[in-house]
Amino acid sequence: MATNWRFGNAPEETKDNRGWLLGHFITPPDDILHSKDVEVKWAVHPAGEKRAEWTVDDQRTTLVLLVDGEFRIDLTEGSRTLRTQGDYALWGPGIDHSWKALTDSTVMVVRWPSAT
Repeated sequence: MATNWRFGNAPEETKDNRGWLLGHFITPPDDILHSKDVEVKWAVHPAGEKRAEWTVDDQRTTLVLLVDGEFRIDLTEGSRTLRTQGDYALWGPGIDHSWKALTDSTVMVVRWPSAT
């Protein structure tokens, strides 16, 4: 029987999943971290790192929350730099995005639904 509770450390547990902690792609399917409803990512980006390509027609809602650093979000609707802990960007389906870490940055990403 699967356990329906868990304690852990996001940076440690996500190192083999490109930062993803929760989502439909986490295995095994009976793990509490497996979800078709939401995805959660703990992302640590060195200064200068950027997304190589823009997303194309993503049909999910995304929240990027700054933990520390300076992180620019580029949307088809414009750009914004997250500078203060707790700054966030939120966008809905159909808005393409890219990003760049202006300084060493840590962000938490929440995206829903998980299954694409």
